[in-house]
Order: sequence, then C-alpha cells, then structure tokens
Amino acid sequence: MQYTQQLAGRALVFASAMFAANFSVWTLYAVLGVEVRGQLDLSATEYGVLLAAPILSGALLRFPAGLLVEYFSAKNLILLQMLLLLPVLFLLPSITSYSAHLLAGLWLGISGVSFVLGIRYISPWFERRQQGTALGIFGAGNAGAAITLALAPAIQNWFGREWIGPVYGFGILLMLFLFWFFAPEETRYMRSRRKDALVDHLKPLLEIRVWRYGLYYYFVFGSFLALLLWLPNYYLSVYRVSTPVAMALTLLFVALSSSLRALGGWFADRYGARTVSWSVFWTCLVCLFFLSYPPTSMTIHGVARDVQLNIEVGIELFTLLLLVIGIAQGFGRASVYKALHDNYPAHMGSVGGTVATIGALGGFTLPVLFGIAQDLVGIHSAAFMLLYGVLAVCMLVMYLAIQRERYQQRLAFARENNFLFEQAGDMAVLPDRQD
Repeated sequence: MQYTQQLAGRALVFASAMFAANFSVWTLYAVLGVEVRGQLDLSATEYGVLLAAPILSGALLRFPAGLLVEYFSAKNLILLQMLLLLPVLFLLPSITSYSAHLLAGLWLGISGVSFVLGIRYISPWFERRQQGTALGIFGAGNAGAAITLALAPAIQNWFGREWIGPVYGFGILLMLFLFWFFAPEETRYMRSRRKDALVDHLKPLLEIRVWRYGLYYYFVFGSFLALLLWLPNYYLSVYRVSTPVAMALTLLFVALSSSLRALGGWFADRYGARTVSWSVFWTCLVCLFFLSYPPTSMTIHGVARDVQLNIEVGIELFTLLLLVIGIAQGFGRASVYKALHDNYPAHMGSVGGTVATIGALGGFTLPVLFGIAQDLVGIHSAAFMLLYGVLAVCMLVMYLAIQRERYQQRLAFARENNFLFEQAGDMAVLPDRQD
C-alpha cells in the first residue's frame, strides 16, 4: 500500500470515530453512576471511587499499550481492544451490587487505551507541520463523552436502564467492523520503522521534560475527565436542577471542550505549543479562582442598620466560567501533544503512552479527591479549590522550566561569543605567512 493524502484522511476519519466510540464507553459511568448512587445510597467518597474505576484501569493500561504499539500493528491492537470490551457491555444489565459495579468499571477501562493506540496509528500519516491539527482532530473524539451524556439517558427513558449496556455493545461491534474494513493499514515504510530496541523507546522517559508534559496533561485532560464525571451530580446537589438539565449542561461543557480541540491543534501549529499552553493555564487560573469561592453571607454593621451581604456564584455564571475552562482545556490537550511530537516524533507510542497514562490518572485520582475534600471540608466548591492548587503547581513548574531554558540559552550564547572572541585574539597575533 502506497501513502496518499486520501489514505491519510481516511485513517484520520476512522481513527477519530473509533476513539469517540471508545471514549463514550469509558465515560459511561458519568450517567450510570448517578443512578447507582441513588440506588445504593453512596457517600461522596464512594461515588468518586465508582466514577474513577474505569479511569484507573484505562490509565494503568495505557503505558503497556504504548509500548506494544511500537512493535505491533496499531490497527490490529485497536481491533483487539474493542473486541475485549464486548462481554462486559452485554453483562451490564445483570450487575446490581457496588463491588460488581466496581469490577465492571475496571473492565470498561479497556476502552481508555484507544487514545494511545490511535495516536500511534495517526501520527505517521502526517508531516510535522500538520501534526497539531491532525492530533487535535483525532483528540476531538473526547466528544464521545457528549454522546454518552445525550444517548444513555435517552436509552434509559425509551427502553429502560438495562438496555444501555447492550446498545453500547452493538455500537462498539459496528465500529469494530467499520474500522476493520475501511481504516487503512500502515504502509511498508511505516512498518519498517518498528525496529528499535525496547531500551530505545524507554530512554526518553529518563528526561524530566516528559514528566513535565505529563503533569500538564494531568490538568488539561485529567481534570476535564474528572469534571465530566463529577458535574452531573454537582448540578443536582448544588443548583437543584433536574437530571436532564444536569446532563444537558455537562454535555455542553464536554461538547464545546472536545470540538475545539482541533482548533487548539491549529493554534499550536501556528503559534507554538508552549504559547498556547501558557495562555490556557492563565485562563483556567482566573476562572477557577471564582469557582472556588463558596456561597458566603456577611453582616456589615452600619451606622444606622446592619447590611446583609450574600455572595454566591449563580448557575449562569458557574456554567459560563466552566465553559471557558472547557475551551481552554481543549486547546491545552492539543498543545501538549503537539509539543510531544515536536520533541519525540519517533516515540509517540512510549512517550505518548506515558503522558496519556499520567493524564488519565488525573481522571482517576481527582474524582476520589473531590469526594474526600467535600466530605472533609463540607463545601461543594472544594473540588475547584483542589483544581486551583493543581494548576498552580503546573504553572510554577512551567515557569521554572522556561527560566531554566532561557538561562541555558544565555549561557550558551555567552560561551559562543567568548569562543569567537578568543579565536579573533589568536588570529591577531599569528605571524604573517610568507607565500
């Protein structure tokens, strides 16, 4: 098979559709979890653990998947991954206990490795100047969460909750056949590049820069994943809206964040990944400051009378700030992977898998920490206080990295100029050569 732009476009279309289908399964507990919490009367911490179960297994499987895809066909691994999902989806209607839901969630986490496999499948088809846009389009498959937030409640209303798993099972089966028949296999040249030893793929992981990217992705992807799982219950508990309204508002957050990831990739191609990431962090920091502020009542003792002052972030302002964060996170997810490809184009499986693992671990740890913080502090906005702290660490790390890089550049410039100056001095004292 020879490379063509048409094949590259086809690979991108079917890989993006595959990722969206898998992501919809990975976030299925965002809907099912609300029902399970009500039925089993779970605490905030137990609810957070339930939501995080698929994310944990998906995160832990991403790293070995990233190594496997460096040696075996990405297309074949994607097909195998979807095949392994089918049994648990068809078994979901028979699950009733909390422990069984946790085990099913861990099994559903297999869908989370589709991102690593898809990234490795897509990246060889596109040139470096196109990587940000291509990976951004692929990453827009995060919109699969929006599919779940819209489709799962509809299935529940039309056919009953027991049909959610089987319908998703048939959907994954259909996607498996479509990807099998229509997604192109790697070219001979791409296959010839799978010859590096394992140590060569692991060597970049010794660089601190890889782990910095992992920290950034922990926020831009991990917190996005945590929020889409946490928000339905947050809207229900804080603003007392109906379940359909809570799902619709969460869907809006997810759809906007995911659909604009492709635009973030284009910006990263045009203006640079670091510039986009730094802008993303500042935008989120401002929004999280206001979201962290809990409802407050104050009494001001005036001259003639007391003045009662109530400060609260209403549902309209809350949703607006949340949408701004979602847009920024979409841009940030694209810019991080653009930076990865700029620095490690030959290791998108191992390095990309490592960063994806750290990001997905954010989706696992943050919902649990949200629940613990809420139970301990007793404030709903404690979740956003926690995110504010995570973001502050990310910004501090990026600032120190920028300062260190600038220092090294100045030092290299000074050494180079000093070397040239010494050369000029030596030449000045050389005797004239007689021809």
